[in-house]
Amino acid sequence: MHSCRTSGAAQTSLTRSCLLFETAPYIAGVVALPQLLLVLTRSQHPSAGMETIRGALGPSGCSFAPTSQPCSRSWRRRAASVVEAPSSSVSDLGAAIRKDVPILDQVVNGRPLVYLDNAATSQKPLAVIQAMDDYYRQYNSNVHRGVHHLSAKATTAYEDARAKVARFINAASDREVVFTRNASEAINLVASSWGMTNLQPGDEIILSVAEHHSNMVPWQLVAQKTGAVLKHVQLTDTQELDMQHLRQLVTPSTKLISLVHVSNMLGAVLDVEAVVAAARPVGARVLLDACQSVPHMSIDVQALGVDWIVASGHKAMAPTGIGFLWGRLEVLETMPPWMGGGEMIQDVFLDHSTYAAPPARFEAGTPSIAEAIGLGAACDYLSAIGMDKVHAYEQEIGGYLYERLAALNNVTIYGPPPNVKRGRASLASFNVGGLHATDV
Repeated sequence: MHSCRTSGAAQTSLTRSCLLFETAPYIAGVVALPQLLLVLTRSQHPSAGMETIRGALGPSGCSFAPTSQPCSRSWRRRAASVVEAPSSSVSDLGAAIRKDVPILDQVVNGRPLVYLDNAATSQKPLAVIQAMDDYYRQYNSNVHRGVHHLSAKATTAYEDARAKVARFINAASDREVVFTRNASEAINLVASSWGMTNLQPGDEIILSVAEHHSNMVPWQLVAQKTGAVLKHVQLTDTQELDMQHLRQLVTPSTKLISLVHVSNMLGAVLDVEAVVAAARPVGARVLLDACQSVPHMSIDVQALGVDWIVASGHKAMAPTGIGFLWGRLEVLETMPPWMGGGEMIQDVFLDHSTYAAPPARFEAGTPSIAEAIGLGAACDYLSAIGMDKVHAYEQEIGGYLYERLAALNNVTIYGPPPNVKRGRASLASFNVGGLHATDV
């Protein structure tokens, strides 16, 4: 088992512990897609000691209260006995996709590797690896800067990748897609450009208690500099964002609502229509953190009706170091640059400059060319499978995971049950009373 830690939901004292399990072959074909997310949490406290885990619980993992009490063997046997094989449709799709992901073709501690840490980052299909390899082997060159053959070819591939992302999310134009290093940078771009330009003392920014730090800290920084006020939507009894509370928070002073589309901790799916309906009468902008929705369901930004979405490539079978900001073109055109440098300019004089139109305005300097090409290849790969099929695959696995965890004694699962109106993502943050994560 490999473990790591990242930040978790703001409304709890939990941080996320990412575990890579080596499990029995009966689930080996199930988790090759990033569309199975298993979030494992632990309480914030000093470690009680790390115990090696070798797949005793099959596809499950846990978060636990502080304790030095070891996990009993009888509990492990009981948990393992509950887990049954998923349906053949899930296994068949998982097995087919698994063949496309080279890193999964290995044995760890005598068992086929099963990777369950997709909420943190996904593994890459060969098509993505080859697309990046082809760039470095055949036409490595800078983009938008040269007239020679390699530069023209690289520029075409880079802009083709932008067009692929635009098609993947049904953007009206590829000019609405800005490449960034990741979703965090995309949110900081909006905060620094639009936020610092438009927010005044007393203006209101509405977030929620369930946001990732990447959708909290940038707005805290902006609020400190501008005098804007932060408000936070609470959760319902089913641990979904409370739309009634959101409507109560919105006032004529509300300028921005920035919320997670699918929670990386709770699995809750946002009622985007209700958010937009609350924002528009007061003229507020809406931003969605779509990191856990873009890779897992069909996204149509025109139908969503929001102003911006952000996403990371590495959670969608693309490389690290690449993400994107989508924004409605009429909104992007009002935003000033947030970084200066090459390619974001139109004309440069000694004492001032004029700036390029979006998206170039927000892509200063040499971009992550190979990574963008890899992101385009990942969009092609997922589109070839079909995002509706991906989502159906998720729902079957997610329901199976939730059902099996719920059958275990003393297990608390966080987030809404699968039968709520908008369903839940196929991830599970959960706790086992009296046990520490490293004791399972």
